[in-house]
Amino acid sequence: MPIKWVLHWQPNAGHTVNSQILAEVSQCVESINGVKEGKWKATLSFYRPVIKEQANASEFPRDFLGISLPEQPNKYYFVLRGQRLVLEADSTIQTIMEKLQSYKTRVALNFEGFQYQLGDFQLRVGKVVSIQSESLRGIVMEMEYRPISSWEKSHKIMGEFFDIWQEALSKRSLAGHFVHMEPNFGEFGLSGQYTLQHTAVQYATIMLQMIATAQSVRN
Repeated sequence: MPIKWVLHWQPNAGHTVNSQILAEVSQCVESINGVKEGKWKATLSFYRPVIKEQANASEFPRDFLGISLPEQPNKYYFVLRGQRLVLEADSTIQTIMEKLQSYKTRVALNFEGFQYQLGDFQLRVGKVVSIQSESLRGIVMEMEYRPISSWEKSHKIMGEFFDIWQEALSKRSLAGHFVHMEPNFGEFGLSGQYTLQHTAVQYATIMLQMIATAQSVRN
């Protein structure tokens, strides 16, 4: 499977994300000859246990993330950060969880936008919105390199492309920049050959970072 970096927009101090930044980022992709191919969408839900008796609290993970990805719409991925686990399940697990009512969705977010082809690279630029309110929570970008599926071997070319992208974007003088946070995949038992489980862990990582950024802005 092609290697992928999932990046998030980090606003400068005193600034927030807005739809104008998203439009500028999309225009920048097209300015470096990115060819628009269509729309994409991923969904992330933050689950908390429904504990009827406090004595049973320790039996349940305190929280975890559920993620659906466009590459495999019939699959659903769970990331349990406390246990350092990432699991793949059939997408029907969501219906089963609703019926069991063991866990409740605290926050649900859509990651959606357009994807572009740029030689051997595919870029996806999207907004992060709350399913309940459609308010803009963040901006993400997926950067995928088709020919390589080894995480280690891809670092040089991905880094070089990211530098080119940052340079092109810097000419627009936007109040922020994209950040790549590399999780420790080994902690989750993932090997160097890239899979969608690696993508799920990256989404879990950037969601935590976006929450921390939002909290620091409020404070």
